Order: sequence, then C-alpha cells, then structure tokens
Amino acid sequence: MDCRVLSVQSHVVRGYVGNKSAIFPLQVLGFEVDSINSVQFSNHTGYAHWKGQVLTAEELNVLYEGIKLNNVTHYDYILTGYSRDRSFLEMVVDIIQELKKTNPSLVYVCDPVMGDQGAMYVPEDLVPVYREKVVPLAHILTPNQFEAEVLTGKKIKTKEDAIEVMDLLHDMGPDTVVLTSTELPSEHGDDFLVALGSQKIMQPDGTIVSQKICMDIPKVDAVFVGTGDLFAAMLLAWTHNHPKDLKTACEKTLSVMHHVIKRTFTYANEMSGPGKRPSPAQLELRMVQSKADIENPAIVVEANVL
Repeated sequence: MDCRVLSVQSHVVRGYVGNKSAIFPLQVLGFEVDSINSVQFSNHTGYAHWKGQVLTAEELNVLYEGIKLNNVTHYDYILTGYSRDRSFLEMVVDIIQELKKTNPSLVYVCDPVMGDQGAMYVPEDLVPVYREKVVPLAHILTPNQFEAEVLTGKKIKTKEDAIEVMDLLHDMGPDTVVLTSTELPSEHGDDFLVALGSQKIMQPDGTIVSQKICMDIPKVDAVFVGTGDLFAAMLLAWTHNHPKDLKTACEKTLSVMHHVIKRTFTYANEMSGPGKRPSPAQLELRMVQSKADIENPAIVVEANVL
C-alpha cells in the first residue's frame, strides 16, 4: 500500500526551501507526495531580489475542495512548515481535522516555524493558533529552542530545562518532540550544536514509556536555507521506518542532513573561490547530488539515550 503525504509548504522556482526541500527526498524514500504551495516565489528571501505570489486561506480551501470532490483525500501523513498568515494556518487546522476523520491514523508532522535566537519572524498572532490549535493536533513536532520556549512559556538554560520543555510539549499533544537546535553547550566543544528528542511509546499493557535522546551535531560555518524543511521531511520518513526507535530515526535524519550540508558547503566554497564568502545561489542545497545519501545515509551523528 502506498504511503501518501500531503505537504503544505512554500515553493520556489529556483533552489531548495519548503516543498522543494521536502518532496524529492520523500519521493526518493518511496513516499507519494501531494503538495500545496503556500507561496510561490522566484527564490528564497535570502537573495537580493525575490518575487512571487502568496496563497490565501480561500485559495487553499479551493484546492482542498477540488481533491475532496474527487474523493482522493486519504493521507497517511500531513507535513506543514512555514506559514505567516493566521487565517491560512487556521484553514490548515480545519483541513487536518477533516483528513483525520477520513483516516483516524493520520500522522501530522509539524515544524512550528516562528523564529530563532530570540527573534520572531512571523506575526505574533500566530502564537496562540500554534499553541491552542496546531500543536494539539500534531504527532511529531520539530521546534528549535526559541520556538519551544514560545510554545511552553519556559526558558531553556540547562539540559534539565530542555527535558521539562519536551514533557510540557508532550502534554500539549505530540508523542514525538525533537528540539532541532539549542544554545546549550556541547560536551564536544564549540564546534557542535546540541539537539534533543523525546518520544512517548505506549506499551502493549497500556503503560507509557518515554525515550529521551541527546545529539551533538557538527557546526558548519555558513547560512543554509531549507535545512529545517529537509529535517522535518526526513524525520517523517525515518520515524515511519523506525516507529518506536527515535534514536535510530534521528541518527538517520541528522546523518542525511550532515551529508547534504557538507556536500553543499564543499561545492559552494569551490564555486566562490578562496577567501570569498559563497552567495545564496552557491549555497543552495545539493539535493539531487545527495540522492544516495538520502536513500542510505552512513551514520555520522550518534544519539545518546538519556
């Protein structure tokens, strides 16, 4: 039976962000992906120029009505990323609730994109929608530290804080929470980022056990766009293949990320030449060139069970 994903994310003509970052790797791993483009831009907004269109909540509903009329709304997964409009996000919530009626075992993977390092890059009025409507529907949540703090109202200063925040997020709905990046110090030094994950698993006797993991990710000295979208897509794929083993799913997800980023960084530096910083165009993810790594990643990031 085909495993079908509905992905509601941004689209760019040139480069890799949003759906462009998610669709190819999911297809390579055998998933059927239906996509709704929340925006259609010429390229991501990190370039000097960008142009394009934004899909409204009404236009989103029209597209959904179309697939509904044809009775092709059975999805195994829904994946959402960046949204900057409250009415659009609320329409997404309505669609997910309806899709869950069609398939009660639908899994919702949500990247609650709101900001980073203390700064919001979506309007403030999206926060209560995420907190009260979106997160309670999600099964898998992939916030960064700042987004996790915004959702729970608790600051993360230690690993213990991070564990408490993940438990608070579990209480809001999701069974699986991954803090994709934190500002916590790594035991391996300043060249590493710390990520954490937590998964609640129901045992056959009905009791709930939880697996918590910590990962040290090698830092790369460049700004990449579309990596968060790739992360959420890969976590969807690898948790599908390892449903009760967050450690393995995260190791494979982060190893894919590492290979793609390393290949991109090497290419960008070759293209820009010695002593020059690569341009946004040169730093577009080397996705197609990483097909083999996406399919079968050599494990280079290991997760420690806490």
